[in-house]
Amino acid sequence: MTQAAAGKAIVILGGGTAGWMAACLIAQRWPHAQVTLVESPEIGIVGVGEGSTPQLKHFFDRLGIAEAEWMPACDATYKLGIGFHGWSDRAGHGAYFHPFPTALDSHTAPHFFYNTRARRTGRDVAAHPDRFLLPARLAAAACAPQPDANFPFEVSYGYHFDAHKVGAFLGHHATTKLGVVQLQRTIATAERDASGDIAALLCDDGERIPGDVFLDASGFRSILFEKTLGVPFQSFADTLFNDRAVVLPTPRDEAAPLPSQTRATALTAGWVWDIPLTTRTGNGYVYSSCHLSPDQAEAELRAHLGVGDVGTARHLTMRVGRVAKSWSHNALAIGLAQGFIEPLEATALHIVMATVEAFLDAVDANGFTPAASGPFNDAIAARYDGVRDYIVAHYRLNQRGTDPTGYWAEARALAQLSDPLKALMSAWFTGADMAALVEQMGIGRYYNAISWHCLMAGYGTFPDEHRLAPAGPDIERIDLHKIDDFLDRCALNFRPHLTHLPRHLKSRDTR
Repeated sequence: MTQAAAGKAIVILGGGTAGWMAACLIAQRWPHAQVTLVESPEIGIVGVGEGSTPQLKHFFDRLGIAEAEWMPACDATYKLGIGFHGWSDRAGHGAYFHPFPTALDSHTAPHFFYNTRARRTGRDVAAHPDRFLLPARLAAAACAPQPDANFPFEVSYGYHFDAHKVGAFLGHHATTKLGVVQLQRTIATAERDASGDIAALLCDDGERIPGDVFLDASGFRSILFEKTLGVPFQSFADTLFNDRAVVLPTPRDEAAPLPSQTRATALTAGWVWDIPLTTRTGNGYVYSSCHLSPDQAEAELRAHLGVGDVGTARHLTMRVGRVAKSWSHNALAIGLAQGFIEPLEATALHIVMATVEAFLDAVDANGFTPAASGPFNDAIAARYDGVRDYIVAHYRLNQRGTDPTGYWAEARALAQLSDPLKALMSAWFTGADMAALVEQMGIGRYYNAISWHCLMAGYGTFPDEHRLAPAGPDIERIDLHKIDDFLDRCALNFRPHLTHLPRHLKSRDTR
């Protein structure tokens, strides 16, 4: 911990998963700082994000919290990636799996890249991503990403979880293990000093909560950043239509295998998530209010789930975009106060963790100075924009040809694309080396070459089959049977996903 952070009073406005995650990271990294989290008992959390990327595993590992401790407490299950269904009408491409790439995929991904390049330049070779990558096989067999003890490779994975329970679990850990002070207060406004910095939070009863550094985790209200500091919000609505969600959990089918993947199914004007927890299945329809009313969306979701009028649905409004700066004056924005990109790839907590850790690194290196905040803001903005581009690509490249004039056709006609996304699409359709371009552009830190290839190949964005020519002598013949054998032998080291995780078992043994 640097001298700049020693003894500082860090005040976090807002609890939920984002606020408590930040409290844990800061209190662990800066043990001599005074960390206080202020949350209102009257204001609930949105709590719809029930999936994560592998970064959440790194977070718990960093805190020294075993899976056998937190997963049962939060109804958590393993997540190998996301299965996409109905995003393409192309023959053989009605579904594909987007995995969290593992070390083992380095053996087969080059063959996948080669065949996709051959197919998009007009050769009739196999190029569906599920044929080449291990996580797709494990997810199809409902296996957990916990191999036998003698298996020498680690497998990358995320989780599904109850967002409310994760927030409560982290709050208990922060207050009992890391010395974070929790205050239940309703904040009316914030006070600024002569320099423009935030000096204190002002409660509705007149109490003043001073601090040196403030984190805004107040959700879409953005009390500190937009209302107090006046930091502008940059909307992504011109390329991401979806601004509503209707949420309706259903009981888990105890007789069915517990899935180890999120399912994302395209519907009339958006998509439905299916997230398996140990106690229930989380379902939600993310849609565009310009194309569906809330009642229409709820009716379509209920029809999709086959539940009729059973259960009470929650309707949520989403504001998609980000603040212009994530670090302004002596304040840091996190969670929904910082920005929101719809939950298609479950990046919300990933961005929270990346933001807080980058902030801590910047302060440790350069203190609370413009020399630290400038590069930090540029890097976080680039991360948001990189994630946005990948999400936009899901819509822009959709192959739902049965929707010639509606929502999906409008998505295919999107023209306001970033230069990096335009370059990637151009490379794909002209037969250029996509993997090399991803590395050259430096965007692999957001989504790597495997992810981009899975998206475009999974949709079947290749020349029509009648235009494909047989592979000639200039095309290397990939031995698919050899790849099948390799992946099948690897998959034998994994067991089916169980419905619970015994608390007394160690993380690696909770299979």
